[in-house]
Amino acid sequence: MHPLAPDLTKLTDEELHTKRAELQNRLMFCYRMGQTDLVGQIQMLLQDYDIEIQGRNQRMMDQIQKNNKNFGNIINIAK
Repeated sequence: MHPLAPDLTKLTDEELHTKRAELQNRLMFCYRMGQTDLVGQIQMLLQDYDIEIQGRNQRMMDQIQKNNKNFGNIINIAK
């Protein structure tokens, strides 16, 4: 976790994904410019954003399973 990362729980899903995309663009810019110190910092921030996104996705799946009793134990292989 990056020590200066903002509180990502306060962002909407759209804001979270937009800011992650901006960081990804900045990371590519830093690679091109040879800013290796910044690359490490941005990678830590990206990791924080990814963890938040994964946590939100997991909570959403848990809620779906809780609301739909048939969802949890079924593997649907229908074509």
